[in-house]
Order: sequence, then C-alpha cells, then structure tokens
Amino acid sequence: MIPRRRARHPSADTPLVHRIASVLLRYPDDTMLACLEDITTALPAIADPADRTRLAAACDHLLRLPPTETAQQYVDTFDHTRRRSLHLTYYRHGDTRARGMALLALKHTYRQAGHEPPEAELPDFLPLILEFAALAPEPGHRILLQCRAGLELLRQALHKHSTPYAAVLDTLCGRLPQPARHERDTWRRLAAEGPPGEHVGLEPFGPPEQTGLDPIAPPGRPTPSAYPTHRAFLSAKEGR
Repeated sequence: MIPRRRARHPSADTPLVHRIASVLLRYPDDTMLACLEDITTALPAIADPADRTRLAAACDHLLRLPPTETAQQYVDTFDHTRRRSLHLTYYRHGDTRARGMALLALKHTYRQAGHEPPEAELPDFLPLILEFAALAPEPGHRILLQCRAGLELLRQALHKHSTPYAAVLDTLCGRLPQPARHERDTWRRLAAEGPPGEHVGLEPFGPPEQTGLDPIAPPGRPTPSAYPTHRAFLSAKEGR
C-alpha cells in the first residue's frame, strides 16, 4: 500500500510532480525521450523521498532501454487492453452516454481555467490532465479526484502487468487524500465487473466536428498536445 496524504490541498511541489508524470506517461518519441535528462535534473526539487525514488526509477528505466524497445513496451502496456487505458473516464463509464457527458464536462473545466483543450486528444487522456493540473493546480486537482476510480484501477492494472509505469501511478495516487470507504467499494466493484456495457458512442452530443471528441480513439495511443509540454514544462524557472 502507498501512503495517503490527509491534507485537503496538494503539496507545493505537486505541480512539478504532475509535469514530470505527464511526460513519463506519454509515448516515448524523440521529443519525450529528450526530456528525460531534464526530469533527472528536476527530481531533487521533489520533497518526498519516496516520490523522488519512484519517479527516478521510472525515468532511469526509460533511459536504459533502446528507443525502439521503450516504444514497444509502451505499446504493450497501454495499447493492447482497455484495462490499462490512459483515458480515465472509460473505467467508470465505458462507452456510454455518461462518458460523453463526462468528457464534455472536462472540456468545460479546461476552458473555465483559460486553457483550450487540444482537438487531437480526448480530454480524459491522463498525460493531458496532468499537464493541465500543472498549469492550473486547483481545477486540475478536482479533475484528478473526479477521475480517481480510473487512476486507482489503472494503478492496480499496471502493478499486475509488472511495469515501471506503476511507480508513476503510485506517486499520483499517493498525493490524493485518503479515500472514503464508499470510494474503495466502487473501485472494487468496477475492478470485478468492468465499466458499463452500453455501446452507444457519443452520438447524442453531436458529431466530432461540433464536440471536438473522437469516439473511436484507441485507449492508449497518445497524440500531440496543444499545451506547452515536455521541455517547456521543465524550464529553469519552473522545474529546478
């Protein structure tokens, strides 16, 4: 079990943790891999020794492997099963109307905070949520709490898969407050039964050109982000 923080508000270094995790959980293309040394430089700014160790282990694992092997491991981890999807609303809602509403609510939250969500990604893509949380900590924290079932189920699935990415999820989940009993009961039920099975897509909310949603996006495939990410997130002013 990972320790839970009891404080209602995130620690001062949580935006940096979210910046680092947002990069580590993206597809390891050349741009992402070029950020790993910056992440290593930024890690001493994280106060919690356990969090530093977890993120350093994930970063070191990616640095040790050849790029082609790193990419294949990412695909094997996130692209071949929805049980390890990086799209968090899927865990609670499946492919249902309720998920469509959850996605629209996320877009509304981004826009209220002054950030236009990129058209190329669903707004529940975890690296995108973490980018937003680093830029807008309070609404970003609320989104992570709202998507907590997905975070916890993804964390459990990554541990079962024995992947270094599990350490990143341990860090993210450990930064959230102690869960209530009814939340834990919900996670257990979703883990046992899976998400709802109403396969209706997102048609009730209009076509993708109106909603900006892609109902057939694969669960783990990352796409370019419109937010400032990678090296911009680990600048000398913000990440060190």
